[in-house]
This record gives sequence, C-alpha cells and structure tokens, in this order.
Amino acid sequence: MRKEYSMTRKLDGQRLVIATHNAGKLREISALLAPYGIECLSAGQLGLPEPEETGTTFAANALLKAHAAAKAAQLPALADDSGLSVTALGARPGVYTADWAERQWFEGDPGRDWYMAMGKVEGLLAQQGADVDRSCWFSCTLAIAWPEGDEAVYEGRVNGVFCWPPRGIMGFGYDPAFVPEGHDQSFAELPLAEKQRISHRADAFAKLVAEQFGA
Repeated sequence: MRKEYSMTRKLDGQRLVIATHNAGKLREISALLAPYGIECLSAGQLGLPEPEETGTTFAANALLKAHAAAKAAQLPALADDSGLSVTALGARPGVYTADWAERQWFEGDPGRDWYMAMGKVEGLLAQQGADVDRSCWFSCTLAIAWPEGDEAVYEGRVNGVFCWPPRGIMGFGYDPAFVPEGHDQSFAELPLAEKQRISHRADAFAKLVAEQFGA
C-alpha cells in the first residue's frame, strides 16, 4: 500500500470543497467531517467541471481532482477516488471501477449504470465456474489539495466478497454486490452509520482525521 504523505499543513478553515458530483459520496463525506465543524460544498454545487481522470492509480486520480477543484474554487479541496478490486479478475476493475458503469447514449441521457457494471463483474466470475473465488476489496484514496499546491494523501481498504444477485437499496455504486468481511449484509443493506464505521472510506478518513485534527 502506498505510504501517506507526511505534511505539516492543516485544514485551518471551516469550508472545504468536496470534488465530486456524486450526491451519495457527498453525503458520506459530509457526515464524516461534520463532527469537526467543516462545511462541505460540492464541486457540483459550485458548478465546477469534472476533470478527466487520466491517472492509472487511485492516488493519481484523487490528486488530479483535488487540485483542479482547489484551483477553481480557491479553497482547500478534498477528492475521493475509490473502486472495487476482485481477486479472481486480477484486481479488476480497480481504478476503472466507474468506467465499467459507463453506458452509451440512450435517448440523449449519458451516464452510469451500476447494475450493468455489477452484472459485468458477475458475468466474468461466472465464466470461471461455481467455485470461483469471490473475495474482493474496496479501496479508497482521499486527497486534500490547497490552492497554493500543497497536498496530502490517505488510503483505506475494506475486504469482503462479491455477492449475486445485488441486495439492498441504500448506498451507491457497487454497494449492493459487496458483503464486507464479518457481515452477512451488503453495504446497501447496512445502516449508514454501520457502513461509515467499517468502510474503506472510513479507514482512509481515520488516517486523515488523525493527522488533520489530532483525533
């Protein structure tokens, strides 16, 4: 696992841009930062464009998004890049997790189809037979960038198994097909508070909070 950056700069204001247009991701991050008095504004709310994610690692993409938002808003920005890696698929989709959900133009409405993406994973696993290894993990990289160019990176992970068919209506992305280790409910079935306690994002946030807030 990549080592977190060592830095002395801290978040010294109460406003932070969350570099996302994903409402579910914004809700989770805002809830995690609420105890520290941080007001979260999303890139979507500010009308900031989404930069093309050209990195080949979670850290590269998170930093790209954080720096773009920090520069555009002239505020500190936090970006999250996360994904699902499946053991039997050679850690795919990994950094291309969201790309697997990209759908073609349909009646003028481009976007992401997460059920299609989960189905693609299931199809590839099914090709390997009934006894295929369904272990997988979610990775999360959080990057903070300041308008002046300073940056910090924190990484988290949670292990689990890929389940089929998808279960639950909460969460977002691949959550309905991911059962975390030690649980029998998917991320989309767990109460939000429990998911936040054990998730890859929570793991990364624990490292961020320890360095930024000394908690």
